[in-house]
Amino acid sequence: MKQSHQHHFRCAGFGLFCILSLFAGPILAEPAAIVSRTANLDGVQIQYLTAGTGPTILLLHGYTQTSRMWRPIIPLLAEKFTVIAPDLPGIGDSSIPESGIDMITSARRIHAVVRSLGKEKARVVGHDIGLMVAYAYAAQFPAETEKLAVMDAFLPGVPGWEAIYNNPNIWHFRFNGPTPEALVKGRERTYFNYFWNDFAADKTHSIPEADRRAYTEAYSRRGRMRSGWAYFASWPQLAKDFAQLSQTKLTMPVLSIGGDKANGNELAAQMKLVAADVTVVVLQNTGHWLMEERPKDTTEALVNFL
Repeated sequence: MKQSHQHHFRCAGFGLFCILSLFAGPILAEPAAIVSRTANLDGVQIQYLTAGTGPTILLLHGYTQTSRMWRPIIPLLAEKFTVIAPDLPGIGDSSIPESGIDMITSARRIHAVVRSLGKEKARVVGHDIGLMVAYAYAAQFPAETEKLAVMDAFLPGVPGWEAIYNNPNIWHFRFNGPTPEALVKGRERTYFNYFWNDFAADKTHSIPEADRRAYTEAYSRRGRMRSGWAYFASWPQLAKDFAQLSQTKLTMPVLSIGGDKANGNELAAQMKLVAADVTVVVLQNTGHWLMEERPKDTTEALVNFL
């Protein structure tokens, strides 16, 4: 009420226009602006999107994507939260580290970014390989992780992972190195269309064209395809690390979301092994790209949980 009076007195003498402006403000209010910033920590630059104020939410993207994937949901979350959505180290506009392009190290680096911003706790959300970084974050910093939401992938090293990792139809897990890099160079869009089309329940309701162009451009830059593949190449060691970390069950609330035509059921079973308080959402007739295939259902599940 006091704020309205102050506004009124500042407006004195401007008549009807000013009275209308008092009412127009909330109606015309813009959603929280998304700002891109860079954190420099130990020689590694982490580019991140941020918006809003309040408790911290950390959004971690997956392979073939960047923090851009979260742009549709950031304004909604920013109404109640401080949102931080980084490009994973080596991907997007974050720099390529000389070493340590893996889930455990990336979780530590992103944790350092969160702490550098003065945030002591976070609710962590991850999709695809970002899910693995999110789990590595929660397992390494459990006292600083208020909630964990994992979206359609799996945890290497936790029972159930071998069948996915060894599935001959998912050939790309081991497709990395100099020869694959030479084969993909100049054909990045063809290579990524395999992910975006084949892993969707319906390839016509998958990643939008504008996003496909942006992601292809991001991964086509010098050294970027190799650094993205480094996350896959780290899995044999990651499996050992997660097998050890998962011996200590997570106690914070956990949300597992996945598509029934992707990893929804497998992920749910794994999360019940590694966490004590798990809510499961398996979206029907849905593939891997939850935010794009089922934006309303996915957003509702996340907002209700967070």
